[in-house]
Amino acid sequence: MPRITGPRFVAETLRGYGVTHVFFVPQMLLETLTGMEGMGIRRVLTHGEKAAAYMADGYARASGKPGVCMAQHVGGSNLAAGLKDAYLACSPVIALTGGPAPLARYRHAYQELEDFTQFEHTTKFSAHVDHVARFPDMLRQAFREATIGAPGPVHLQIGGHHAETVMTEADLELLVENQFKEVPPFRPAADESQVTEAVRLLNAAARPIIVAGGGVTWSKAQAEVVALAEKLSIPVATSLNAKGTILDTHPLSVGVAGTYSRACANRAVAEADLVFFIGSHTGGQVTARWNVPRIGTPVIQLDIDAREIGRNYPAKLALLGDARTVLRQMLEAAGAGGGSRRQPWLARVRVLIEEWRSSVAAEVNSEAVPMRPERVCREISRALPENAVLVSDTGHSGIWTGAMVDFTRPGQRLIRCAGSLGWGFPGALGVKCAVPDTPVICFAGDGGVYYHLAELETAARYGINLVLIVNNNSSLNQEIPHFDKAYGGDPDERGREMWGFTHVNFAKVAESLGCVGIRVEKPAELPGALERALAARRPVVIDVVTDHRAFSQKMWTGAV
Repeated sequence: MPRITGPRFVAETLRGYGVTHVFFVPQMLLETLTGMEGMGIRRVLTHGEKAAAYMADGYARASGKPGVCMAQHVGGSNLAAGLKDAYLACSPVIALTGGPAPLARYRHAYQELEDFTQFEHTTKFSAHVDHVARFPDMLRQAFREATIGAPGPVHLQIGGHHAETVMTEADLELLVENQFKEVPPFRPAADESQVTEAVRLLNAAARPIIVAGGGVTWSKAQAEVVALAEKLSIPVATSLNAKGTILDTHPLSVGVAGTYSRACANRAVAEADLVFFIGSHTGGQVTARWNVPRIGTPVIQLDIDAREIGRNYPAKLALLGDARTVLRQMLEAAGAGGGSRRQPWLARVRVLIEEWRSSVAAEVNSEAVPMRPERVCREISRALPENAVLVSDTGHSGIWTGAMVDFTRPGQRLIRCAGSLGWGFPGALGVKCAVPDTPVICFAGDGGVYYHLAELETAARYGINLVLIVNNNSSLNQEIPHFDKAYGGDPDERGREMWGFTHVNFAKVAESLGCVGIRVEKPAELPGALERALAARRPVVIDVVTDHRAFSQKMWTGAV
C-alpha cells in the first residue's frame, strides 16, 4: 500500500466518491483543502459553519450525492446545529470536524469544549477518528451511512482542533465503493403477493388518493407515481419535499397537503377511503398534525425504512422497498389498469380544486401596493423555466411556494427548508453548486435572509449565479397574528417591536456585496425583473416590497 498523509487521503477519497464541492470554515484539514488542487473539487469558503452545513445540504438534495462540510473544533457546535435541517429532510451530508486532542483533554486547552454529543440527534451516525489508520474504513462507512435506507447526515470527529492528530503518513489503501456515491445505493423490491394485494385494494377503493413524500424524490420515482395514478385513475397529493412529482396542470394533481398546503389537497385526502403513502414519514406537516387523513382511515404505506411503516397510521398493507422499484412492480401487476368507475370521485376532486382556486383568485391577481405574496408567486409560476429548481425558506415562504406556485413545465421541482428559518438562501447556494447549468430561484422572507445575508458576498465571489427573491415586508409577519391575539386585538404599533424590522432596500445591499440588485414595488414590474434576473449570469437579488399584513389562508383540517 502507498504511504500517504491523512489529509491527502481524505482529499483522494472525496475525489474518488465524485464530490465536486466542499463547504467549510477554516482551519479544518488545511492540507486536505490544499491537496484538492487540480482535483476538480471546488472549495467554498463560507461566512459561518451553519451556512456551510446548509450549502452541503442543498447540494445533496439537488444532486442526490453526499454533500461535504467541514469545521474546526471551535465551530463544531454551529455545524451540529446546521445539520438539523439535513436530518429532518433525510439529506446525505457528511460533516468533518476537529475534536479534543488526547493529550490536551481536561487541561483547559484553548477553545476546547467537547461537542461530540451535540451531533447525536442531528445525524444518523457520528463517530470518532482517533488514528490516521482508521481513515479508510471510517470514510467508507460515512458514505454508506449517508446513502443507505432513508438517507441522512453523518459526522466524523477527528482528533485535534484542526485534525492535527492525523497529519502523519501511513499505509492507507484507497477503496471507493461506487454504489454509495449517491442515493439510493440499493433498490429492493417488495414481496410480489403484497404488490398484487396493494393493486387490488387500490382498484377496489371508490375514493383512493396517493400522497407522494420525499422518498419519491430520493428514489427518482416521479414518473412512476404519475404512471400509476394515470393507469388506476387516482388523484395525487404531495408533501412539500415531493412537490414537482406531478405538474400542477395535470388533471390528477391536487397539490401539496398538510400544514403548508392547498385546502383542496387536504379536503381530497380527508374524503378518501384509501390513502396510499409513498416514501412519506406521515409526519405532522404532511398530515396537518395527523388530522388529514383521520386516524383510522385505511392506509397503504410504501417505504424503504421498515421502522416508518405504521408509525403514525396503522397500515392496512405494508410495502417495504425502494419507491421506484415497487411502483414498477405495481404497474406491471396492474395490467391494463382500472378505475373506470371512479368518475364521480375525480369529478369531486376537480370541484375541490376549482373552489380553492376561486378562493385565492383575488390575491393571486391583486394589483395592490404593497404587493400580495400570492401575486409574486403568480409571476414566479409564469417565469420559472423548464427543469428549474425553486428553493424556499420555512414559514410563510414555505406556504407561499408550496401552495401558490404552480409547476407547469417538465422537470420543475421544489427544494424546501425542513424547519430552520434562514436555511433557504445558503441552501439554494448549495443547490446551484450541484446544478450550475440549471436555473435556481430562491424565495425567502427578509426575516430569513437576514440570518445569512453575508453569503451574498460568497455568491458573488464564487459566481454562484442564482436568483434570490426577498419577500420584503420588513417583518416576521407570520408572527403578527400571534402578537395581535396576545394583545387582545390588532394593535399594530404596540406589537411591532417584537415582529418588525427597519425598512431596508436589499437591492442596495446586494449591490454593495457584489451582486445585481433589483427593487420591485409594483406588480407590473416583476415579470421584467424576473426576465432580467434569469438572464443576468450573475447572482441577483430581487427585493419585492410586500404587505406586512398579507397572511396565508388558514390550514384546512375539517375542524369546526
